[in-house]
Amino acid sequence: MAAGNAIRGTRVGSGPMRMPERGEQAPRRSVTYFCVNGHVTTPAFAAEITPPDTWDCPRCGLPAGQNEQAPPQRPRAEPYKSHLAYVKERRSDADGEAILQEALARLRQRRG
Repeated sequence: MAAGNAIRGTRVGSGPMRMPERGEQAPRRSVTYFCVNGHVTTPAFAAEITPPDTWDCPRCGLPAGQNEQAPPQRPRAEPYKSHLAYVKERRSDADGEAILQEALARLRQRRG
């Protein structure tokens, strides 16, 4: 049950500030962004900056653009690549064979 003290836990002057006490707000402009799922987001930016071309949709996380008829498409998910796949991108089969023969020669030399 409440103790009857309505201002318990607050102090004098801790209420919400009114607009004149905060100072003037910087000029702003709202830009509307549309994602491929049909979500609409309208963030506010400072008037003197150029807003970004794309904005992440806060509902689905996909990129959103300013053109409602042609929103950015879903980013293509890159398949998982193994370490061997990355090595094969950097080296040819001939390079791999030469490295293998060199390693085998060192191993045979060590074993005698």
